[in-house]
Amino acid sequence: MKKTFTCITCPQGCLVTVEEKDGDLLVTGNKCKRGEKYAREEFTHPKRILTTTVRVRNGVIPLIPVRTRDGIPKERIFQCMRETANVIVDAPIKMGQVVVANLCDTGIDLIASRDVKPS
Repeated sequence: MKKTFTCITCPQGCLVTVEEKDGDLLVTGNKCKRGEKYAREEFTHPKRILTTTVRVRNGVIPLIPVRTRDGIPKERIFQCMRETANVIVDAPIKMGQVVVANLCDTGIDLIASRDVKPS
């Protein structure tokens, strides 16, 4: 199997190809080691940062932007979105505060992306 990706780890945007041969992965097109690491991970176990919003109770704004602290498995994105749809947090909230610990048993926390003062 062979796949080509545009690397997103730095501004160069290398076109990286990963080919599986005899159980080994051959990575070509990367200009740095980060590109090779990205391509291998994207080929074997792709992850994404989830960004969304959750509702705020008693805050000066009704929604707060949140994101996962790290990438979660790509195949779990929709499950995690469904779980965050039911989340309501109480103000005050500090940027970086854990909103949901271990989101969907991924081992990754959902954190606030901004402060919210109480109303």
